[in-house]
Amino acid sequence: MALGLRCFRLAHPAFCNSLAALTRPVSEVMLKTVSERQNDYGQYVAYPAAPTRHFATKKAKAKGKGQSQTRVNLNTALVEDIISLEEVEEEMKSVMEALKDNFNKTVNIRTSPGSLDHITVVTADGKLALNQIGQISMKSPQLILVNMASFPECTAAAIKAIRESGMNLNPEVEGTLIRVPIPKVTREHREMLVKLAKQSTNKAKDSLRKVRSNAMSKLKKSKDKASEDTIRLIEKQISQMADDTVAELDRHLAVKTKELLG
Repeated sequence: MALGLRCFRLAHPAFCNSLAALTRPVSEVMLKTVSERQNDYGQYVAYPAAPTRHFATKKAKAKGKGQSQTRVNLNTALVEDIISLEEVEEEMKSVMEALKDNFNKTVNIRTSPGSLDHITVVTADGKLALNQIGQISMKSPQLILVNMASFPECTAAAIKAIRESGMNLNPEVEGTLIRVPIPKVTREHREMLVKLAKQSTNKAKDSLRKVRSNAMSKLKKSKDKASEDTIRLIEKQISQMADDTVAELDRHLAVKTKELLG
């Protein structure tokens, strides 16, 4: 028993030192200087630290989300033999211009003769714009006239198209003359126009998706003309152009909404 206690006392310091070493942080590196000298340089023996995994904090993740992605800016001339990015851009711009034109002609607080021009009328000869089959004029600030004398057989179809135009119009007919009273500017009328503007914007986005989809289809057919990295960059460029156009569509909708609601 006495011999056992004596051995424990002798082993106790070494045991404590070993225990302390085990409880140190795993990332700590211990350097031990070796008293021997080789080639007049001190030699150090490094005890490698155990590998540690660092997890991103919620704060760091939130900071990363706000950072913008790197934009692509390809030289269109260099990829022209693969796909014409200028043509894709023009098609996307035409979608934007069509929406602006729609806003100016059909989504206005004050209805004008020009806002009825492009109302589509379904006739026996197909779909025609109202101004192709009727003479539109402004009789007074409160009344628009549509003279259907040249195409009297299309009068009923024209009335139906005006009613279903989404412009809150209730036309009246006198023979071949269609009278279109301009509605008073009420809160309900303003909200209806905002709804119409949103519908037009959604249709524009559908058209934009078709332009993007067609461009991607053309690009897939040209994969044998360029490397995979080049194709990926072009795909990113097209997506970037589409995203920019969507942002522009939303911006115009916001401006129009503010204008309509006052």
